[in-house]
Amino acid sequence: MITVTEATANAGALKRLSDEGVSIWLDDLSRRRIESGSLAGLVATRNVVGVTTNPSIFQAAIGSGVGYEQQLADLAVRGVAVDEAVRMMTTADVRSAADVLRPVYEASGGRDGRVSIEVDPRLAHDTAATVAEARQLAWLVDRPNVMIKIPATKAGLPAITEVTGAGISVNVTLIFSLERYREVMDAYLAGLEKARAAGLGLSAIHSVASFFVSRVDSEIDKRLTLLGSDEALALKGRAALANARLAYEAYEQAFEGERWQTLEGAGANRQRPLWASTGVKDPAYKDTLYVDELVAPGTVNTMPEATLNAVADHGDVRGDTVTGGYDRARADLAAVERLGIAYDEVVRQLEDEGVAKFEAAWQDLLDAVTKSLNSKGVDAE
Repeated sequence: MITVTEATANAGALKRLSDEGVSIWLDDLSRRRIESGSLAGLVATRNVVGVTTNPSIFQAAIGSGVGYEQQLADLAVRGVAVDEAVRMMTTADVRSAADVLRPVYEASGGRDGRVSIEVDPRLAHDTAATVAEARQLAWLVDRPNVMIKIPATKAGLPAITEVTGAGISVNVTLIFSLERYREVMDAYLAGLEKARAAGLGLSAIHSVASFFVSRVDSEIDKRLTLLGSDEALALKGRAALANARLAYEAYEQAFEGERWQTLEGAGANRQRPLWASTGVKDPAYKDTLYVDELVAPGTVNTMPEATLNAVADHGDVRGDTVTGGYDRARADLAAVERLGIAYDEVVRQLEDEGVAKFEAAWQDLLDAVTKSLNSKGVDAE
């Protein structure tokens, strides 16, 4: 647990981040974190106002078995199938976290206090199944501050429109490319128009678009290192920030003009950019790089706890570090392209890998729960 004294000593950078209009969300969840009071402590002392989850996070939490022993035993006795068992555990955790964050949700008018849960990643290329799963998850969690995560695949785009049009708040995940991000925002606007046509109130619908950061540097830096020239090496660590900054420019452009003004007049909320994958993967870079350099109003930064603590300890929050950097961002990506590293190919690869990694993590979770259920003498198939 974080003490009040520690929080007071280290809260400066996190408070400055919040004051700049950045909502701080935690990219982690487990039953142990909820029941120990850790999540409530981070809300109280670390400016945390939301939680994101993904299949890898649940695989790490539930796969360990810690905190889930009694529920697993009960599920085994009842003969619950493994897919249902996993959903019962994950939605229970999200429901409990949503209750912890409910005061934040109320105080922010629904803007924050959100907890995200992802559709089964095996459905990433099936629009109809994604929509059905999103409806089911919203029903299972049954909390107004839940957000359903839908991957930004081609099949995910119409699902975003359908789910938003049903009045369900969506966190769009696995966005790597600027073109796909523009398609995501268009899908959200279409969903709002669909909801309005159905007579639903737009003010209760919120959305974020999770634009992934560090993985872009990981892949492009690897290619720059292989090239090995001074020009190539000088570009390391610049592509991810450039990509994110241009995403924010696209966000500014999407939420202006007559189409948006009509929806805004009907009570609609902007779909905020959410910086995801903000833990630094290269130890040569400052561990707060993807926080310090992506400060802009109306954004969300979801951080693993290590990054959150690093920002509290030595973050360099110095105002908006995004909106003045569009020309430099374009120049950096153009320089990468001139070296023969194709942007479109990189972001397509990253999307495919992102979906595959979440599918693998989900399968690992299913395997771990199956083993646990079977160890109690129950056939989990």
